Amino acid sequence: MQKRILLVEDDREISKLITDHLEQENFTVLTAFDGEEALSLFDKEEFDLILLDLMLPKLSGMDFLKRIREKSLIPVLIISAKGSDLDKALGLGFGADDYISKPISMIELTARVHAAIRRATQYIPTENQSTSDTIHFKELSLDLHTFSVQIKDKNVQLTSKEFHILKLFMTNQSRVFTKEQIYHFIWEDDYYGNENVINVHIRRLREKIEEDPSNPQYIRTIWGIGYKLGE
Repeated sequence: MQKRILLVEDDREISKLITDHLEQENFTVLTAFDGEEALSLFDKEEFDLILLDLMLPKLSGMDFLKRIREKSLIPVLIISAKGSDLDKALGLGFGADDYISKPISMIELTARVHAAIRRATQYIPTENQSTSDTIHFKELSLDLHTFSVQIKDKNVQLTSKEFHILKLFMTNQSRVFTKEQIYHFIWEDDYYGNENVINVHIRRLREKIEEDPSNPQYIRTIWGIGYKLGE
């Protein structure tokens, strides 16, 4: 079955270029040219991934993303000419899974789309799979099949990237990961000093699972090396 992508881009030439390329890669692409149209499409249709421009009329890309994150963990890949570290941090902080600056390399875009969809669907259970594969650490539990996280029996809403970062730590509970290793495992891409991307996701994850994010008990910083789970 073809994967379905919602492309939200107000530049019609860029939209057509991306659409034509992804359709050649065997994706089904539906397009929206402003935030309100995109929100309406999202409510009516089923999608596997959203490609989202930030600078949109009627409803901004950031506001659209906030609305989506209130009800869905669908992978969101930001594409925008606004390429500063601040904009990247803001986009990722609102729950985007990845960020590509314009001008876009179609080869890179295709690779990132495939990787994001693969990560998001990796843990969907089949009929013959057990539903009891849950990893525990202290009062935190992560279910590999339902893609859910609980702390003290309360559900925690994570983005796809946050879930996979937490899974990486919880399945390797004694291991310290460098930022480069985290980027390699989660983004499945070469690391080019993208510290800000890692920092934003770790901070957001801590805000959701830590009682005191400034004094974390679950995701600990190992100064000069990276991060690890726990003690």
